[in-house]
Parts: sequence; structure tokens; C-alpha cells
Amino acid sequence: MEIQLAVAKVVKFGSLESGDTLEIIERPMGGVSCVLADARSSGSSAKSISSMVVRKIISLISDGVRDGAAARGASDYLFMEKGGSCSVYMNILSADLQTQTLVITRNNPTPVFITQSDQIECISSESTPIGQARNIRPSITEISLIPRTTVVLYTDGVMRAGERFGQSIDFCSLIQAYLDEQEPSAQYIADALLSHAIRLDQNQPNDDMSVVVLRVIEKSLDNIRRLTVRLPFENEFHGLDL
Repeated sequence: MEIQLAVAKVVKFGSLESGDTLEIIERPMGGVSCVLADARSSGSSAKSISSMVVRKIISLISDGVRDGAAARGASDYLFMEKGGSCSVYMNILSADLQTQTLVITRNNPTPVFITQSDQIECISSESTPIGQARNIRPSITEISLIPRTTVVLYTDGVMRAGERFGQSIDFCSLIQAYLDEQEPSAQYIADALLSHAIRLDQNQPNDDMSVVVLRVIEKSLDNIRRLTVRLPFENEFHGLDL
């Protein structure tokens, strides 16, 4: 089998920095985890807060702490540092090779979609952002790590795309349409979903947008692990001889 984990994200129109922070790490006992934090605003201050949360969770997971305990630890840490004045939406998505499960940890009211055997399930149980109080518990869903499984999660900027123009996204129909294509990659689905959200905001995203897609496919071409990152940026030194 092969695990594919892909990310697509874009900054809010007119903002220089995203309040969404995301990191991917290998788990100490095998597997991979993706941590996504969405501060409740945009810009450099939001980036600082979401980065602090992600760094804390990554550190705890690297030390062998289970995802749920890492989420609670990060929430208490944020509350201690900011006195309850900041709240952050947070997701951890893990493929745990030790337990042979996919673990979805949510402190985020934004739904998560799971497909297994062509059935799409929407996880939208009550979930509280971290940082507002002590002992905030996450919502945790654990499913078997089996082929033909796809998990899609995203930030609220994607969920609310098009609202100001009277439009909305039918996530179930979109995800099903992507999966009906011939073995779409996780990156293809992430890119397509983000592109659709941007179009609904008429190419001017009204908020930071991030999409994470994890797929478990039946066959892998080889045993090589790969990670590719594409990070567009503006060259501030254009016109100079470098």
C-alpha cells in the first residue's frame, strides 16, 4: 500500500502572510502526521499564534505523545501563554503504522470528509477551538488504514468560499466527482478543491484557505519515500544583478 498526503493553500487576498500554519512529520513509531492550525484572523500576528501551536504539537508527537494528548497539551500551552485571549482551530491527521489506523483529531467545527469503499462520511461532531480554557478535549475519530480510503479536511476559508456572492460548495458532490476519475492523486484532489473555492470567491480569497488530502492506495511503484514542496513567492530583488 501507499499513503499519499497532499496540501494546497493560499493566503487571503491582500494579505502578505497566512494565519494558517501546517507541518508534516514522520511519526516516531512509523507513519506520518499532518498538523494544521488556523488562527482566527490573518496576517503576521495570526501566523505567529498558529505557528506556536503547530510547533508545540509537533514537538509532543515527536516525543511519542498520542495525538489527543498533544492537542490538549497545545491548548493548555496556548491558554497559559495568551491568557485565554486567543483561540485556534486545529486538526491533526495521522496515518499510524503502529496501530494500522488513520486518526483524525479535531478542535475545529469545520467538517472532515472520509471515503471508504465508495461511501462518503461527513464528520461534523461538536468540536471546540483550543486556547480559550484549560482541559479542552478534541474530537477523535479512528478508522482502519485500508486501501481506497480518502480523507479531506480544510480550513473555514474554504468552507465559506463564495458566501459573499451567494454561493457555496457541495463538498460531497465535488469529492465524489474527483474520486470517480481514474485513480486521482491526493495532490490532484487538493488542488482541484482549492481552485474551486478560489473561483467561488472570484479569484480574491476572502480568507486564508488550506486543504489537506490523505489517500491510501493499494499499490506503490517502489519503496522510495518522497516529499515535494512548491512555495511560490515574489522576488523582492528583481532588477538587480544577483
